[in-house]
Amino acid sequence: MFCQREGKNCGVMAGQGGAWNRALPRVGESGSLVHRMEVLASSESVGKRLCRSCGGALGRPILDLGIQPLANNLPRPEDLASGRPEPCFPLRLAVCPACWLMQITEVVPPVELFGNYLYFSSFSDAMLRHARAAAGRLMANERLGAGSFLVEVASNDGYLLRNFVEAGVPCLGIEPASNVAEVAVKRGIPTLNEFFGLALARRLASEGRRADVVLGNNVFAHAPDTNDFVAGLGALLKPGGVAVLEFPYGCELVEQLEFDTIYHEHVFYFTLSALLPLFARHGMEVTDVERMAIHGGSLRLSAAHAGTRAVMPSVAGLLDEERGKGVCGAGYYEAFAERVGKLREALLGLLREIQGRGQSIAAYGASAKGSTLLNFYGLGRGGMDCIEFVADRSTAKQGRLTPGTHLPIVGPEALRERKPDYTLLLTWNFAEEILGQQAAYRAAGGRFIVPLPVVRVV
Repeated sequence: MFCQREGKNCGVMAGQGGAWNRALPRVGESGSLVHRMEVLASSESVGKRLCRSCGGALGRPILDLGIQPLANNLPRPEDLASGRPEPCFPLRLAVCPACWLMQITEVVPPVELFGNYLYFSSFSDAMLRHARAAAGRLMANERLGAGSFLVEVASNDGYLLRNFVEAGVPCLGIEPASNVAEVAVKRGIPTLNEFFGLALARRLASEGRRADVVLGNNVFAHAPDTNDFVAGLGALLKPGGVAVLEFPYGCELVEQLEFDTIYHEHVFYFTLSALLPLFARHGMEVTDVERMAIHGGSLRLSAAHAGTRAVMPSVAGLLDEERGKGVCGAGYYEAFAERVGKLREALLGLLREIQGRGQSIAAYGASAKGSTLLNFYGLGRGGMDCIEFVADRSTAKQGRLTPGTHLPIVGPEALRERKPDYTLLLTWNFAEEILGQQAAYRAAGGRFIVPLPVVRVV
């Protein structure tokens, strides 16, 4: 990984409480990195390696991805020219043996991650279709109309809420990234540029803005204080209201080797078994759960104040399935790192073979998951320098560089124009959409490499 090999370019920082603004000595300088981190550890639960949900002691890491840059912190070429180091942090996944919640061991302050954000959901056709279908279903099931009020946490550029605005359902977005919130407001989506938690939920409730529905798509795992987040849901919901959350499913992470889902924004990797006690702690209960294919396998979970809604059979069904797999036992997680290591060697072996034949390689998708894979595999400047560029549809990312590995990000037309023999599909979770968009490149002989759950060429 670039940050591990080229310490002079990567400012490694501690991840515990009040130590955030204190830079550690760079990688390669004297002293043990682990020791320095322990010295800087504060009294917060992460510093003590305690579970951020139940407070129990975390077990040993089940996967160590090394020192990684922030996955959505895409530097400009001039940033590198200035000599300013990239912030990098340890990225390790552990599991709590008390409640079996998977979580990273060092947490980056949200303001570092989301103050200025370069992920805009509207650039994905698949996300727009998913949002439209989900909104229509929810409006029908909950009978939402002009007299209802809906809130979405981490509403991004309004890609989901615009469906409710168009249908005349009063709604409010809460989006912490100021640049993304600005886009939503310009599109006519009422949006607060704030972080969500219990304090904001209480403030909105005191203003008479309690919600019939609270939505949270791909945000639940991002909130480092998960108890505060769930308590906030309870405070914001009206009696009888429902919170609907979507997030990557922890069992898919383990079973399908989706290690690239792990990055600093994703603090948690949820299973239903780990979530039931969390919601119960705050007077809430899970009332329904649905598995979805999006993002490599996700859960859509509904929760309400305890006793206010019927609990659907899907909850007991998935809980029984997890128990049968052994999710609440150490054995389920033991071979994860070894299996990821074998997957890594399979891809690197294929890339070496292609490179040895003198053929060219590009990548598609300057995504957060792509950053994790590139850095962990050591692909890019300062490592196995076989990838010429990364194509991405997002104009907000074009002209920048991938974090840590510093590959140039260009528009998707580069595949047709520069005709690389192979393209590594970093956004494999949107494979169907991207393969369709790149039909001309494929017809001209270009081939895509899908890196997981097994390496394959299409």
